[in-house]
Amino acid sequence: MKQIIECVPNFSEGRDLSVIKKITDEIERVEGVKLLDVDPGHATNRTVVTFVGTPDEVCEAAFRAVKKASETIDMSKHTGAHPRFGATDVCPLVPVSNISMEETVEYARKLAKRIGEELNIPIYCYEFAAFTEKRRNLANCRSGEYEALKKRLITDEWKPDFGPAEWNSSVAHTGATAVGARNFLVAYNINLNTTSIHRANSIAFDVRERGRVKREGHPITGKKVLDSNGKPVYEPGLLKSVKAIGWYIEEYGVAQISMNLTDISITPVHIAFDTVCERAQAHGLRVTGSELVGIMPLQAILDAGKYFLKKQKRSTGISDTEIIKIAVKSLGLDELGPFDPKKKIIEYMLEDETDKLIDMDLVKFCHTTASDAPAPGGGSIAAYMGALGAALGTMVANLTAHKYRHDNRWEEYSDWAEKGKYYHDLLLKMVDEDTNAFNKIMEAYGLPKSNDEEKEARKQAIHEATKYAIEIPLKTMKICFESMEVMKAMATTGLHASISDAGVGALAAKAGVMGAFLNVKINTKDFEDKEFVNKVLKEAIEIEKQASITENQILELVESKL
Repeated sequence: MKQIIECVPNFSEGRDLSVIKKITDEIERVEGVKLLDVDPGHATNRTVVTFVGTPDEVCEAAFRAVKKASETIDMSKHTGAHPRFGATDVCPLVPVSNISMEETVEYARKLAKRIGEELNIPIYCYEFAAFTEKRRNLANCRSGEYEALKKRLITDEWKPDFGPAEWNSSVAHTGATAVGARNFLVAYNINLNTTSIHRANSIAFDVRERGRVKREGHPITGKKVLDSNGKPVYEPGLLKSVKAIGWYIEEYGVAQISMNLTDISITPVHIAFDTVCERAQAHGLRVTGSELVGIMPLQAILDAGKYFLKKQKRSTGISDTEIIKIAVKSLGLDELGPFDPKKKIIEYMLEDETDKLIDMDLVKFCHTTASDAPAPGGGSIAAYMGALGAALGTMVANLTAHKYRHDNRWEEYSDWAEKGKYYHDLLLKMVDEDTNAFNKIMEAYGLPKSNDEEKEARKQAIHEATKYAIEIPLKTMKICFESMEVMKAMATTGLHASISDAGVGALAAKAGVMGAFLNVKINTKDFEDKEFVNKVLKEAIEIEKQASITENQILELVESKL
């Protein structure tokens, strides 16, 4: 599955839009990256840019943007209301999907090293990418701002992690840059049935991590409690990694709790929502809905949907589309306006807009298969048969979960449904991937061969494409076989009225295994790397053997109950 990260660089220019355009043009030139937002500020003289994509491509785009900023922004002449110490002031990487924070840190440090060494810019690594605890905090790295750099750079304590540790004409021009890795931040507002900012603030103080000022006697009018330094003492709120304040939105005529969820792995959206609901009720108010400001990762909204499904004692092994619908309705994300997942969920914004086989209706897919076009072929059909088999196993699990919704067994079958969904989602992707693999072979054969260099390049491309066309059906075989565990479980303990569906699912999965195996065989026939071919065929034969055994076991279970 594709790894996705976000990059949110802040550039020290918010007034000259032509300069900002030159920087963002560099980002948009990199394939695999999508520019999501450009937010210039005149008073701050600063622009926040947001873009997402695959890690290597995002890092390349970030490097090019930093380079262009270093060429077009002169820090020796910069003024603005926001703290800053470089032309590119900060450049954080944020894990979005299928990538860990540890992996993101490695990308951030690699990017920091490249910027420091190739562009001769002093670099400080901060947040999760920091090499020392003191440098985790951006404010520490940027203390004294640009004006303090000349003296700080040459100290042992604040020597840059990468790049020059001296003040010269180049550094005077670019300043320094903080490169880091941080968690995804979700800007999220919760709507209340009141116009009172005071009451909204009371709830915000209840839930935000900082909490409220501690007072003697009455929690609102009592005398503030001060520490030994004369500063107010705070009572922590209920939610970690949450910043919140109450405000009134004239456009909507309601008060909101405006929240920044700075680490949704600690406090996810749905927990923030439910906690505000509880506190609102305690204050005699009611939450009417909520609003997502900006974008969010797919997993965050899926987690919310599954959370509310579990509260309803419903299976979570349903389509992502349905899970998102549950999340939107439960959180009231469509109260103030339509919620369009394609504009609000990062992964959907990055989806390839080219036509996909799996987006066709059933009739068109069948007719396209029957046409004189060479694809989709047997490999894609094998993957689709496997997807239907896993879907049938998932259906039986969902039906069984519904039957047991009044006791705790529904969770057992919900887990099986989720597992089945995992398999059929993977196999649906393999439908198009098998056709893509075939197309790569056709493209390789179409390469020029007018000289020895071109012939060698063409030969290598054909080799790589053929190898990929072997690996894809082998992967389909594995997934089809593994999916049969769901059908076996459902044939054993699933809803008796749907036992035949588990059997049909097993047959479809086995057909997927055999169909993919035929594609493995035909693609290995003339492949030159015989060691690779022998290894693949050995693995494929074993998968076919185990799939046949499992199919027989499932069908025996089914037949015994008919």
